[in-house]
Amino acid sequence: MMLVRLGAICAFLAVGLGAFGAHALRSRLTEDKLKVYNTGVLYHLVHGVAAVAVGLFTVFRPGLGLVADGGWCFLAGVVLFSGSLYLLAMQRLPGRWGFITPVGGLFFLVGWILVALGA
Repeated sequence: MMLVRLGAICAFLAVGLGAFGAHALRSRLTEDKLKVYNTGVLYHLVHGVAAVAVGLFTVFRPGLGLVADGGWCFLAGVVLFSGSLYLLAMQRLPGRWGFITPVGGLFFLVGWILVALGA
């Protein structure tokens, strides 16, 4: 149930951050930076919902460790991928730290592979 809870919180935050970007950041960020921010929101929301789905799946079909591991990878990906995009868009993360973004993307990919193998 922890994946369901954390995934739901993750999706809630994605909606809030999306609204924040649309209303508060539109006039403060360049068009390119806003696209970076919105990419973070999109992946944040998709993988938050995916974590909820994986969490529910593992509740009703116990013993699917790889699937659950995939859900945890989704949440790690949100923190690293989306989090780094938010910080890069708002220039709160030096450009040299941009390597964090692909690491987060790798967590998303590994998560999907684990879900596919474990289901």
